[in-house]
Amino acid sequence: MAKTVYGHISGLKPSELRALERLYRRRVPADYLITHELSRELSRLSFELNRQLGLLINRRGEIEYVIVGDYHQIVIPAITRSRKSEGRLKGLRCVHTHLSHEGLDQDDLLDLAFLRLDCMSVLEVGEAGLPGRLHTAYLLPQKDSDGYYGYLSPVYPWELKGDFREFIESLEEELERVRPLKEVSDREDRALLVEVHSGPKFYAEERLSELRELARTAGVTVVGEVIQRRDRPDPRYVVGKGKLSELIIQAMQTSANLLIFDCELTPSQVRALTEMVDLRVIDRTQLILDIFAQRAKSREGKIQVEMAQLRYMLPRLRAKDDAFSRLTGGIGARGPGETKLEVDRRRIRERIARLERELKAISRQRELRRKRRKRHGLPVVAIIGYTNAGKTTLLNTLAREHLLAEDKLFATLDPVSRRIRLPDGKTVLFTDTVGFIRELPKDLKRAFQATLEELYSADLLLHLVDISHPDFEEHIKTVEEILEEMGLSRAPRLLVFNKIDKLSPEEVRAYQNRYHAEAISALNPETLPPLLSRLATFLDNEKPM
Repeated sequence: MAKTVYGHISGLKPSELRALERLYRRRVPADYLITHELSRELSRLSFELNRQLGLLINRRGEIEYVIVGDYHQIVIPAITRSRKSEGRLKGLRCVHTHLSHEGLDQDDLLDLAFLRLDCMSVLEVGEAGLPGRLHTAYLLPQKDSDGYYGYLSPVYPWELKGDFREFIESLEEELERVRPLKEVSDREDRALLVEVHSGPKFYAEERLSELRELARTAGVTVVGEVIQRRDRPDPRYVVGKGKLSELIIQAMQTSANLLIFDCELTPSQVRALTEMVDLRVIDRTQLILDIFAQRAKSREGKIQVEMAQLRYMLPRLRAKDDAFSRLTGGIGARGPGETKLEVDRRRIRERIARLERELKAISRQRELRRKRRKRHGLPVVAIIGYTNAGKTTLLNTLAREHLLAEDKLFATLDPVSRRIRLPDGKTVLFTDTVGFIRELPKDLKRAFQATLEELYSADLLLHLVDISHPDFEEHIKTVEEILEEMGLSRAPRLLVFNKIDKLSPEEVRAYQNRYHAEAISALNPETLPPLLSRLATFLDNEKPM
């Protein structure tokens, strides 16, 4: 176990360095936080050097680091050691001096959380270098009315009792007891959701609610949620350092192994967060990509998802080691050659190009099918809408089939078409499509362009809306914006409110009149005749409604 003097050691005399080296050869009885003798020596040296000094002590009482700071602070080195359980403390305590007679400050509490220390203790340095009171903080197993930190009463070092090991063992036992280890499997993702916003709180809560549904769809267990209001995200950690410390503590308390941010993270933010919190970190885009990867069944769907994943991954590759550089040529081509990073990028671009060729072939086949339908005069109605609006359920009811329809986001990725006979005897082809969502990742939009081509040839877009959703108006706006982006803002479409069984008849009529929409319950065939009659009238007239 390497022991060292760490920090601002420039300018120290050889005799002072030797005095510091003697410090880390000292031992502390395992039952004591620190001994009176060691605290006197630490305080005296700190006074003589006019610098803060710190000790990192393990549970055997061995000093692993002597840390030298300046008058105002110390900088604790990165601690790479890990323990068997992700939620456990690191097995180290920090004792450091303060020269201005104050107790624990905010930086001390942040270090306590970031490093998951057993405790953080501050020793006052009094007159003539004599030790003053010792202030100690530790992480609470559960948040209480005072926050995430617990405090021991300030005491002088000679007043300490030999009960430190018992205190830490009981603290870890409580941490293990409150963590929901028995409720979730070790293989299951346990996530904290993070929302950073600059607008009203209700808007942040709505976004967080949708993120929670996405996590549920992906099979992730949500064990906590964090909202922070900021004018703009922190360029390094997205959230502020105080909120980041709360995230670390919550992750430890809830046995979380994953952080999911609602905003899109830059590669540098992912790296910084991962290094700081020691957890996996993903953003909303990655979560949606994972859902698509889980649910794609057809060859076309799998190609589209893989393309989106590769495009997302490409700018996030980075070189990890210059040792990956290698020769790729012989005589006349000497040099470093391609690095591993460059090879990976080239292979990804080649794979994307190959997938694009496959999608173009599938697109040509679709075009041929569309032309055959046109020759036979078969009208096409494309069912569009926000994800989980009930599109597949409606198609199931119309066609009397049992296509997969779940109360989850993106239950349908692969387009499905069925012939339906309207009340006037006319046969119409209804096509189910992938659901839309706010801020749909641009890589997914590009990848699913072949699927969405069906919308351009449709005679009518049936825009289905979950009227029972509290944010349905925002859903309508999102779909309209995506249609405009696709150049379909002038396409004929009919607004249809679904799930009317969850509202009162008066509310349904009010919304119908306001939006000039049809109202149905996709689960109840008796509510569909007015919609089908209106469709038949439109297709007969062949003009926008």
